[in-house]
Amino acid sequence: MQLIRGLHNLKKHSGSVVTIGNFDGVHVGHEKIILRLVRSAKALVLPSVLVSFSPTPQCFFGREQATLSNFKEKHQLLARLGVDKHLLIYFNQNFSELEAKDFIQQVLLDKLNMKHCLIGDDFRFGKNRQGDVKLLQSLSKVKGFSVENTQSVLRNDCRASSSGIRTLLACGDLSAATQMLGREFSILGKIIHGQQKGRTIDFPTINIPIKREISPVLGVFATTVEIQGVVFQGVCNIGNRPTVNGKKILLEVFLFDFDRDVYGVEAKVVFKHKIRDEEKFDSFEALKQQIELDTEQAKAFFKI
Repeated sequence: MQLIRGLHNLKKHSGSVVTIGNFDGVHVGHEKIILRLVRSAKALVLPSVLVSFSPTPQCFFGREQATLSNFKEKHQLLARLGVDKHLLIYFNQNFSELEAKDFIQQVLLDKLNMKHCLIGDDFRFGKNRQGDVKLLQSLSKVKGFSVENTQSVLRNDCRASSSGIRTLLACGDLSAATQMLGREFSILGKIIHGQQKGRTIDFPTINIPIKREISPVLGVFATTVEIQGVVFQGVCNIGNRPTVNGKKILLEVFLFDFDRDVYGVEAKVVFKHKIRDEEKFDSFEALKQQIELDTEQAKAFFKI
């Protein structure tokens, strides 16, 4: 899949099939749209183009929210679904003021030469969120492209949405979140050197920085971790580590029966079961006792 970073790198296309959205998490609703995008593009013998934004409009306008996937995770998920091109538009002040009709003309038509468009039934775009499927349908009649309105996907009578998944993850309902995502929730990241305080209480951890302002999951979990193709089991804490007066959110995982030098290696942490919320303890000894209990619960979950 070709990545086009920014409108300044976008060259004029001879034709394309397009979808637009934030696609955070690439959940089952997104997959439905993307698979139809790929099929339509192949039928028309045109490239499929997915348009997304960085940062998301919500974040740009100060409505900060937890992201379900970082850019690398999202890009990998899109590539697996067969998208030909990913246009990443940098959302800034100038772009935020672009009228919806101008976005359609200047980007979708003049640059991408869009012949067919698929869009979610609730998606809005352009200045003041004026653009929607109805605007595209009205312009399609005179601009020579077709529009397909994609309906929401339901899971357990609930609409699959990124906001819904955030709510489920925040309350620890990993099973319901898995159904909406179409896979178990996971976080990718490179293992870094930590403060090694876990070693002082006999619980050495691998440490992974969370490259997002707000994490969709917080607390203590039973997890699996894939490192260099091998899957390990463990217990993790994700939060700001109040016992050691931590400031930034960090993911720390104590892996069972693990003794390797893996600094700088990418790890995939899969969240299996929530054990408890993060707490502040009065001492390292109290923290150690709680980690022992957490480890017992995680091992019981894995039936070790």
